[in-house]
Amino acid sequence: MLTLEQAVRKMTTMPAERIGLRERGQIRQGWFADLVVFDPATVIDRATFQEPHQYPVGLDWVLVNGQVTVDDGDFVDVRGGMVLKRGRN
Repeated sequence: MLTLEQAVRKMTTMPAERIGLRERGQIRQGWFADLVVFDPATVIDRATFQEPHQYPVGLDWVLVNGQVTVDDGDFVDVRGGMVLKRGRN
């Protein structure tokens, strides 16, 4: 059975390492702060094929490059992201 910790690693550290994204995929001093704070008991994806643009439930905070984009469950129109290229970001 897959633990929560293993699942998070498979969605963060492993893909960043595999495609060569530097300073991403782990929480480390000086690295890009891409973080999601969630409650595993309540997180759920509400998107469907008929209505794909639905926000998930249970994501309390999201930071992209250290900028808050979800604040206590509410979307904030802040564009902290950038295009990432293999081995260059």
